[in-house]
Amino acid sequence: MVERLPMADQEELSREEKKDDFSLEKVPIEGRTMGWMSITNVTLGVATAMLFIQMGSLMAISFGAVNALLAEIYATIVAGVVGIGICFYAAKSGLNVNLMARGGGFGYFGASITSLIYALNFIMYCAIEGSIMAAAVHEYISFVPIWGLMVFFGLIVIPLNWFGIRQLDKLQKWSLPLFVLLLGSGFFIVWKNSSFEGNIWTYLPEGGEVGGASLLACIGIMNGLVGIMALLVSDYARFIKKEEFKIGVFAVGFLPQLICFFVMGVIGIWFGVQLGEENPGVYFVQILGIGGALFTILTQLRINITNLYSSSLSLANFFENVFKFKPGRNFWVVFTAVAAIVLMLGGVLDHLGSLLTFQGVFLLAWAAVLLCDAFVVKRILKIGPNYFEHRQEYLYAWNPVGVVSLIVSCVIGSLAAFGYMGVFLQNVAAFFAAIIAFVLTIVLAVATKGKYYSKKAADDITTDEYIA
Repeated sequence: MVERLPMADQEELSREEKKDDFSLEKVPIEGRTMGWMSITNVTLGVATAMLFIQMGSLMAISFGAVNALLAEIYATIVAGVVGIGICFYAAKSGLNVNLMARGGGFGYFGASITSLIYALNFIMYCAIEGSIMAAAVHEYISFVPIWGLMVFFGLIVIPLNWFGIRQLDKLQKWSLPLFVLLLGSGFFIVWKNSSFEGNIWTYLPEGGEVGGASLLACIGIMNGLVGIMALLVSDYARFIKKEEFKIGVFAVGFLPQLICFFVMGVIGIWFGVQLGEENPGVYFVQILGIGGALFTILTQLRINITNLYSSSLSLANFFENVFKFKPGRNFWVVFTAVAAIVLMLGGVLDHLGSLLTFQGVFLLAWAAVLLCDAFVVKRILKIGPNYFEHRQEYLYAWNPVGVVSLIVSCVIGSLAAFGYMGVFLQNVAAFFAAIIAFVLTIVLAVATKGKYYSKKAADDITTDEYIA
């Protein structure tokens, strides 16, 4: 017989689950208690999003299967390398990228810039995924107005996100088998009834070519997505058990990138070429009927609960930094959901290209600053403290090393992305911005001699948390 906890103990457990988020502080050693399989399971909720299937379908139909596949491989490698690096430092320090940025070259207030833009990215993603859900269900039950579906799917994720990372782990474990079953059913039905003639993997649209401008265009599309996945994993990697550090860093840093870009990308290429349709929210409903609508809802809920989680952490960080406003993470969960609904109703999908372009430039440049600061500035050049400090009393408000590097690289990268520096740089703009950010971080750290990294040395950092 299962023994039930007294009501007071249940309420205490609920409060503890909420506190487990550590939105404004590092996860202490004793708080790093989650196994790598559980954390990887949470991140796979993002990796199985329909957006990644859609990108594979879109690229294959527009530029050919080979170019799409090469771009997916490129994205897997870049995001995997950056993801492992970010995970290593998150697990080592117990900090996510928002908190890491404070002592990683930006200063206490300087890091607020990154926190706000990062949060806005996740709000945008919530709106995109919610719009895809609403469109798919509207395809099946068109008598319900699409605005009503947008409001419904925007609000339903709030209770699913209320208790933080352990609740997310349970939801992703429960939903994964159903996701695999519905995806497999779609594969089987299309395979059995396929009318496509020829080899899917050599498909090229009329007038297309393998390599050249077509491949560059596909890489440009992928650059808008690689940064978000590589940075997002830091929110979860900081909970990795100390004894599972090595396997945890690899699994959480690389496996989600492998799934979302390579596996989901290949699935998208296969379906897209077979069906001649780029939107999986449409073709899964056509294949599976109500099962397709359920599949779309399931995939988008899996990613949106993680979008809300990361956005709530970033917003909590920003408003605590700038305004000393600390209403708790759950307040920001509701705020994010409402803001996403507003964007959905405003037609966020109509501006998706421009939004993803800027996001790709910003996120990859930010990741470059953080990794350069940790690996080159702190470890090799021995500039600044050999750990990430996140507490205000130890930090300057602004550190020009990260702030200037990020602003300059984002301005130049955005000019390149919108075509002002030629076709080649337009398609590799995010990577170009990352290189500029990396080099500037080194130059400015040497020029300022690390003066703005720390007001005073902390005496309570354990050697396990040293990153250099």
